[in-house]
Amino acid sequence: MKILFYSARNYDKTHFSAANARHDHQVEFFEGRLTPVTVTLARGYDAICTFVNDAIDAEIIVALAAGGTKLIALRCAGFNQVDLMSAASAGVTVVRVPAYSPYAVAEHTIGLILTLNRKFHRAYARVRDNNFLLDGLEGFDLHGKTVGVVGTGRIGSVFAKIMLGFGCTVLACDPVQRDAGLIAAGVTYTEFESLLSVADVVSLHCPLTPESHYLINARTLTLMKPGAMLINTSRGGLLDTCAVIDALKTQHLGALGLDVYEQEGDLFFADLSSQVVGDDIFQRLLTFPNVVITGHQAFFTQEAMAAIAETTLTNIDTVAAGRRCDNEVTLTLVRGR
Repeated sequence: MKILFYSARNYDKTHFSAANARHDHQVEFFEGRLTPVTVTLARGYDAICTFVNDAIDAEIIVALAAGGTKLIALRCAGFNQVDLMSAASAGVTVVRVPAYSPYAVAEHTIGLILTLNRKFHRAYARVRDNNFLLDGLEGFDLHGKTVGVVGTGRIGSVFAKIMLGFGCTVLACDPVQRDAGLIAAGVTYTEFESLLSVADVVSLHCPLTPESHYLINARTLTLMKPGAMLINTSRGGLLDTCAVIDALKTQHLGALGLDVYEQEGDLFFADLSSQVVGDDIFQRLLTFPNVVITGHQAFFTQEAMAAIAETTLTNIDTVAAGRRCDNEVTLTLVRGR
């Protein structure tokens, strides 16, 4: 197949080129995002491969279909950025990578928790400035604390097991499933609001759907234990960022760790260090000493990138051969979530 990659960074080229040696597709890489302007570049390509911040709306899909593109291969798990109804109407197939390395994201989540708790970011800057005072760096033992896991899919389950290893009491909630293995390991399932009320750390590991949009909002923030830590390595739209800022200002929310942001499409995966960033909400978040933000890098390990490349190209192989792809994203899948 002839495939055009959008939002392709050097690491994408490295991993996909290596994987393609086993698949033999004709691939081209384009660093820019998929937009109503750049969609014209896809004319004549059988498939395009996109990432999380490539918005694929009805206009884009109509243009893709008109240019002969019949397959959208998402190199990510989430698919909320795709207008699936328009894709189905246009006869465009959408596939994704539902799992790559749950350890990558779960371990990054732990890193955010430890950084916020033990103030690694502040300590690093101090020592670089030859300031060895410990004032303001005091943390707490994670051992014995209560950790709430919202969503126990692949990533949430791995995260829960790691927190059990820290000696934490782990509570979980999931509207779809209860993992028998987690229960056997010592995880207790409870209702979302009950979890919020007692957890010292709340970590989000759920997909973004109409039901989960702004799951954390002004009301649910008031239900959280005063001084609790909130972590989101899942989807930015799970948080009402303005409400979170208000909770930080009143100190009801004790700390915030983010790897995703609801308006990240205009920020992440680009070097804006010499520009003025006009997102006042994001800039406000950066002013808090108890907030740590990384730029959607939780997935970014060697193992995860290799798995993403291999699964994506295997998906394309399957569709090209006219076989049913288990990783196809359909309206039925969305309704069944």
